[in-house]
Amino acid sequence: MTKQIINCETGEIFERELTQEELIQQEKDTATAIRIQEELDALKAEAIAKRQAAEVKLEALGLTPDDLKALGL
Repeated sequence: MTKQIINCETGEIFERELTQEELIQQEKDTATAIRIQEELDALKAEAIAKRQAAEVKLEALGLTPDDLKALGL
């Protein structure tokens, strides 16, 4: 895999192979990004589930989210 280096002063573009350390770091960074995205997806799913459960409870009480807004909640 190559890395592109751009000299902003001259506009020259260089390419070089990534070192073994850079490849390892790139793999770690990718794994971290994937883990963070999975955690965010899980949190979003949990928030959606909680909201749906709350709406079901409100419906059982005969209330809607608009009713709560009207009450200032």
